[in-house]
Amino acid sequence: MNKKVIICLSILFICVVTTLLVNSNTKTSNKKTSSMKATVLQVEDDYVKVMDNSNVIYTFSNSKDEVLKVGDDAIITYSGKLDKSKEKQTALIVDVSRYSDDGIIPDAWDDDGIFKTFYQIAYNKLKTLSLEEKIGQIFLVRTPEKNQITDLVKHKFGGYVLYERDFKDKTKEEVVKYINEFQENANIPLLIAVDEEGGKVTRISSNKNLVSNAFKSPSELYKEGGLQMIVKDTKEKSEILANLGINLNLAPVVDVSTDPNSYMYDRTLKENTKITSEYAKAVIEASKDLAVSYTLKHFPGYGDNADTHESATTDNRTYSKLFEDDIPPFKAGIKAGAEAVLVSHNIVPALDKDNPASLSASVHNVLRNDLSFTGIIMTDDLNMAAITDKDAVKQAILAGNDLIIVTDYESAISNVKKYLEEGMLTESIIDKMAFRVLAWKYYKGMMFDVLK
Repeated sequence: MNKKVIICLSILFICVVTTLLVNSNTKTSNKKTSSMKATVLQVEDDYVKVMDNSNVIYTFSNSKDEVLKVGDDAIITYSGKLDKSKEKQTALIVDVSRYSDDGIIPDAWDDDGIFKTFYQIAYNKLKTLSLEEKIGQIFLVRTPEKNQITDLVKHKFGGYVLYERDFKDKTKEEVVKYINEFQENANIPLLIAVDEEGGKVTRISSNKNLVSNAFKSPSELYKEGGLQMIVKDTKEKSEILANLGINLNLAPVVDVSTDPNSYMYDRTLKENTKITSEYAKAVIEASKDLAVSYTLKHFPGYGDNADTHESATTDNRTYSKLFEDDIPPFKAGIKAGAEAVLVSHNIVPALDKDNPASLSASVHNVLRNDLSFTGIIMTDDLNMAAITDKDAVKQAILAGNDLIIVTDYESAISNVKKYLEEGMLTESIIDKMAFRVLAWKYYKGMMFDVLK
């Protein structure tokens, strides 16, 4: 082969390689990308977890080229398509930029939520709070037997949950005074909650000084007069609670249970999914013009499982079975305007095989994404026996809860502060939770005195 031919072939080879490289780079550069504004919740060697402005949590593979820190408010550019039904994404982060607080609600927080009218004023209030005050707002605490006032002043709780012992043998005047004293010593008006379900769970109406006859169970009321009796009971119950100073009822139980021997059966309506959905809708609609908010529980549906107060329990129903039998009552209640949903401690492998529902981002994503719920998500009490994770408070925060119910508040608050110091959580994550609780309190009309 002569020299000219060799030179020509070499030039041709170079041209071909150059063309291939250009085409390859063009394909790469033309690969479709999208962006989202989000708050970074967790950063590990192999993944990063973020929450977008609809409060849906996504987990991306962590690129070594993109340095993210927990708490960052970031614009995340990614390639590929997000799958909202899955927590772990095949889409990849290709670029990250950050934006700073300019006094306007962060876009990542500004969803089209049920409390949206009060977002800006809640955000303004948030900016005036200390870290201790913000941490306090995310806890709904079982009222301690002693030091109720001193610990309230010290920790600045978001609210108290009252139990039967708090009402035992007291007169109406004594209960009103008891609750008023809490409110008078709170820097921000308190959520005062009870589980007044009726029937098996009657925190207040077990005391005849307060209610002449204990409230009947939902199933008794339904058998007596259908949904009309349910509505009548909701209104009467709410008036009694409000007159005592209670503004939150941790009811109704909208679980569907079919086994008379199961733990939850007697607390349910004892009816099928369709009728239970109508029940959820009726209670929420009846409560909307009253001074007491109601809470749908126990998401994603307790079913016929064992008592999580006593031990861990696993719900082995399929994904389709859950969505067919258990989710509809929550969906109906949310559509009717439910402000709060309480999540159970059941492990539901169809949604998350590793974590109790209350500590699972996947379960919370179902609420936020599939059911379009924009209100308050709260845990069941983290001190129940079903919760064994020593980092349960951290997991509850990272899962997407807004409000955490605890009995051992000293340990819970201490742990949150430790996680903040160690960089496992950041103040911006606590900020978002406290912001949503404050927006709820404004929505409920609890914060008018704060505005004066």
